[in-house]
Parts: sequence; structure tokens; C-alpha cells
Amino acid sequence: MSERQELIDIVEKVKRKLINSQEIGLDPPPISSDALSYLTAGNNLSYSPSLSTVSYSSLKELEKLNRNCDLCKLSSKRKNIVFGEGSPDARLVFIGEAPGVEEDLTGKPFVGQAGKLLSNIVNAMGITRKDVYICNIIKCHPPNNRDPEPDEIEKCLPILKAQISMIEPEIICTLGRISLQTLINKDLKITRDRGQWKNFMGIPVMPTYHPAYLLRNPQAKKYTWEDMKEIMKRLGLKDPRRLGN
Repeated sequence: MSERQELIDIVEKVKRKLINSQEIGLDPPPISSDALSYLTAGNNLSYSPSLSTVSYSSLKELEKLNRNCDLCKLSSKRKNIVFGEGSPDARLVFIGEAPGVEEDLTGKPFVGQAGKLLSNIVNAMGITRKDVYICNIIKCHPPNNRDPEPDEIEKCLPILKAQISMIEPEIICTLGRISLQTLINKDLKITRDRGQWKNFMGIPVMPTYHPAYLLRNPQAKKYTWEDMKEIMKRLGLKDPRRLGN
């Protein structure tokens, strides 16, 4: 048995002991409320944002936890959690705002027309989607593709921070207004502030237009490509190709 599995078994035994003690009316031990909540959650552990960065050591474990999330109203209508996908060792992370209808159906981020354009952008940089990590600010599809509401963002942000902490990318690229304002400052404007380096969790951030915006405004692709070239410089990527239509 591995050391990790031994630790898991020990924690499970402690959890069972605490649950049994609670059932017979004994006071809990002097530990933090977060730790106590985790230990007494039993086998059907629900998502706890305060534990998202300390209780799970891999993206797969974090995703498994996130599947049970019911912290906001979006959970009642979603078909699938759209956690994110890509390399757990990605040097570059793309962050959009929220899953769309197709993403909700498949459980994968950026799979519609905007997703195809994002893939083209990544390929034009000389890399593939498998080399990067792609996710959103929130993990559930908002009805009628409306903007995520503040309470929904608040509940989901700890999971995103945990993803970033585990991946430890060299660069984050925010896609669109919502991700820029959520990670950096709510007063920023994507049309004014895209292309200007920012910082989140100590990581350089390049804000650019959302691919869905580029589909509606193809003339803006040249600006996004300028932003990608800045990212490529920092990552040491060479021989950029022109961004396709």
C-alpha cells in the first residue's frame, strides 16, 4: 500500500470515528471548523470552496469533487459540469466566462464555433489544445447565455483558483470582459485594456477578446493575434503563423 493510500485510509477512519461520536452526542475535538466539516462529511462529500486548494492534490480529484457542487442556483438546471480540460502541466491557461449550450451538453469547454476558433488561435501559435489548459470562470451554463451573476462567480472562483494553483502556468490569457473583470478589476474594459499585461495570483495575465466576439467582429482578430504574439514572446515560441478565419 502506498503512503498516499495509507493516509487516505487513516482519514477515512477518523471521519467514521467523528461521525459516530456526533451520533452519540460527544463534543467535537478542538480542530478548525473547515477541517471538522470535511472530516464529518462522510462518503458523499460535497464541494467546499475553503478546502478546494488543500484537500485535493490533483486536477482529477478536484474535478470529481466539483461534480457534486450545488452551491448556487445554476446547479439545478445544468446537464454537465464543465470543469476544464488540457494539460495539467500547461504553461498557458485560457480562461473564458461560462459554458454555453454545447459545452453544457458535452461537459467540455469551448466546443462550439467559438471553440473551433480558439483551437485555430492555439494552432496558429505553433501548439495544440493538448498543450494548454482551457476553462471558464464558472463551471455551469447560465440560462439563455446570460452573464454570470456575482453570487455564481463567488461560489465558483475558489475552484478556478485551485485549478490555477495546481497547474502553475507561466501565463494566463483571459478571454473577454467577464474573465478580465473577475480576475483583475471590475472597472477594466476589454476594448481599452486588452493587450496590456496584468497579474493574477502572481502570474502574468494577457487579456484579449473572447472568440465569440471575434466571430461577430472578425476585424478584431488582428488585435487578438497581436496579443497572442506577446504571449508567444514570453513563452519563447517561434515561427508564428497567421491567424486563420
